[in-house]
Amino acid sequence: MTKTTEHLVHGRETYMVDFGDAFVMKRPLPTFGPDARNAWLEKQHRTKSIIEEISAIKNPRYNIPQMTFIRDDEYQLLEERAPGEHLTPELFKTLPQRQRYEIIDGIASFLVDMNELKPIGPVIKHKISQDFKFNRLNAFIDTKMSKWFTADEVSYMNNVRNAVGTFEYETRMAWSHGDLNSGNVLYDAKTSTLSFIDFAEADYHFIYRDIFAPLQIELDIYTPVYEAYNKLHNKDMYPMPGARNPNLRNIMKYRILVALLRRIIKASDDLRINPESAKGIVNNTNKIHFIREQIEKIKYVEQVFKNSIQK
Repeated sequence: MTKTTEHLVHGRETYMVDFGDAFVMKRPLPTFGPDARNAWLEKQHRTKSIIEEISAIKNPRYNIPQMTFIRDDEYQLLEERAPGEHLTPELFKTLPQRQRYEIIDGIASFLVDMNELKPIGPVIKHKISQDFKFNRLNAFIDTKMSKWFTADEVSYMNNVRNAVGTFEYETRMAWSHGDLNSGNVLYDAKTSTLSFIDFAEADYHFIYRDIFAPLQIELDIYTPVYEAYNKLHNKDMYPMPGARNPNLRNIMKYRILVALLRRIIKASDDLRINPESAKGIVNNTNKIHFIREQIEKIKYVEQVFKNSIQK
C-alpha cells in the first residue's frame, strides 16, 4: 500500500491523507494541543463503535466504510474510502430511475436501522425553533434585512419567522446519524453502492430530523423516503402516521422551511452593512441574491403544501 499526498484535505478538527485508492489516513490538526488531541481521539473511538454497531446489521442496501484501526499513541486512524462521489442533486438527476429507487430504498433502510438500533423514546412535544439559531434569524430580520430588501419581503419573512417560532409537534427521540447531507452520503453509479460516512454527530435526536434531513430535501425525495420508511419500520415498536396525514405534512413543511432558513441565516451572517472593498460589495450582492432565491423557495414550499393539504 503506497502512501500518496495528492489530496490533503482538512476540516475543523481533522486532516486527511490519501492512502492509495481504498483508504484514508486521518489525524487531528497539528495546531491542536494535548487536550484537544485526546478529545479528538475519544471522538474517533466513539465513532468507530457506532460504525461497528450499524455495520453488524449487514444490510445489503447500503455500505458503511469501516475504520480499519486507530493508533492512540500516534493519534491517527485508517479508514476505508467510500466509493463513488457525493450524492448531490446534480448527480441524482443523471441516474436512471432504477438507481433512484434503489437510493430511496437504501436511505429509508439506513434510517430505520439507525432508529431501531437502540430503544425509541416516548412521544413528546417539540418546538421546531429549537432546532436552529432562531436568535440569528431574529437579528437578520429585525436589524439587517430592511437595508437590502423591500418592505414586502421583510413583512413576508416576519410572518414566516412567527409561524416557525410557534410551531410545535409530537415526535420521539431515536438513535440517529444526525448529519445527513450530500457531504456525508456517497454513491457509486457503476456498482450502485450507497455509502454513509461521518458518524461523529450520531446520538439521540428527534426522529424526523433524519427522516426529513437536508439530503432528502436537496434531492427532493423526502416524501418517497418517508413512504419507504413507513413500510420498513417496526410498527410494533413505534407507530408512524401515513405520508398524507395532515399533521405529518405540516411536519414535512416546517422541517423543509428550517433547512431553507438555515441557509438564509448563514448567508446573512456574511452580509456587511458598509462594505469598503470591491470584493465586499460583490460578496454582498451575491449573498442578497442567494437569500432572495431561498425566500422564493420558501414561498414555493408553502404553496405546494397548501395545495396538497387542500386536496
